[in-house]
Amino acid sequence: MATGSRTTAMASTTAPADEPCDLVTVPARQGLEAVDILRRGADQEAVGPVIHDGACDTLGFLVPPGTAQGWDVPGSACTRTDGRGLRIPAEPPVSGSGWLLPPAENIPVTDPAVLRAALDQAARLIEAADNCC
Repeated sequence: MATGSRTTAMASTTAPADEPCDLVTVPARQGLEAVDILRRGADQEAVGPVIHDGACDTLGFLVPPGTAQGWDVPGSACTRTDGRGLRIPAEPPVSGSGWLLPPAENIPVTDPAVLRAALDQAARLIEAADNCC
C-alpha cells in the first residue's frame, strides 16, 4: 500500500513481529534530526523501526522493553509495556501513522543509549539553528 511517501512504507513480511518493545515518542522535528544523526554515525544501522504519526506530528522509536523505567530525556516520553511487551506490528499501530523506517530482521529495536545521545545532539542542533540570525 505504498503511496510514494517514505512514511507509509510497508514492513517486510520478515519483520520481527514477535519482538517486544517500548516506544519513545518525540516531536517530529527532533526525531527526524535524530534519525539523520543515527544514520550518519559510524554504525549506520543503529536505528531500528520508527513510526511517524502525522496527526500528532511525532516520531516513535521502538526500544527494548524496560527502557521506560529509566527514561528521562526532556521533551520526550517512553511508553512502558509493564512486561507484557508491545509487539512490533507489520502495520503501524496508530491510524494515520506510517513507518518512517519499517521493521527489519537485523535491527529489531533502537539502543536506548544511542537514541538518547542522538536526541540530545538533535536538541542542541535545533536550538542553535533557532537562535542563529
